[in-house]
Amino acid sequence: MLAASLLGVACLAIIGGFAWFKLTAEKRPELVAETLCPVDGPRSVTVVLLDTSDDIPAVGRRQLATYLGDLADELPDYGLLELRLLDPSVDGGRTVFSKCNPGNGANLSQLVANPAAVRRRWTETFQAPLRAALDQGMAPSASESSPIMETIQRIAVERFDGRSVEDVDKRLVVVSDMIEHGPIYSQYKEGVSFAAFSKSAASRAFATDLHGADVSIRLIQRASAKFDANGQVAFWQEWFEANRGRVRDVEKVQGAG
Repeated sequence: MLAASLLGVACLAIIGGFAWFKLTAEKRPELVAETLCPVDGPRSVTVVLLDTSDDIPAVGRRQLATYLGDLADELPDYGLLELRLLDPSVDGGRTVFSKCNPGNGANLSQLVANPAAVRRRWTETFQAPLRAALDQGMAPSASESSPIMETIQRIAVERFDGRSVEDVDKRLVVVSDMIEHGPIYSQYKEGVSFAAFSKSAASRAFATDLHGADVSIRLIQRASAKFDANGQVAFWQEWFEANRGRVRDVEKVQGAG
């Protein structure tokens, strides 16, 4: 009799625990089929701007592939990852990948879900297309100008502004030699004095609001660079700060193109 009672209590506990898990587990949001993002907006926003106006050394491409792959793996579920290529002919750069992470099933219980199926779906709809986009993005695309500021300005307006992303984490990753060169302002001519830049018309033309986004810079080194790397980095740290961005880390890409 006692054994039967204990068995009944155990069964009720298991059933209750299962019901509690089902009720408290995060419900899957409704997604936009094309982007895999929730219909009410992504849970975070990460934009990678890749500048291949000059060739990236092979060792650097390998390093970047690993870094960007890790970045994608660490993305929170339903966070947006967008890859844009710096392209003077396209405002805001050319978008080659823009999807939310649908989740890889790592945190799912086999009691209430199918982690293997979720992982397979993540690989097919998110990881594989991202790898293809990265392979495409690493190819050099010679250009006579590098409108880094103007492109970031457009990214800020298109991805970091608006009510749907007001309260989510925002991140900008810039992979570039960080040499601004365009008709309004060229660091080849003007150098990397932020004090001088801040008094120019370009400072007003390219002013933007990054809405507190964290910024990571992966600095592509050029064998023919005319600037002191420390001075160049200092310029961009001031520029991002002036436009409400926070430079979180700067790392040189290995090799020199």
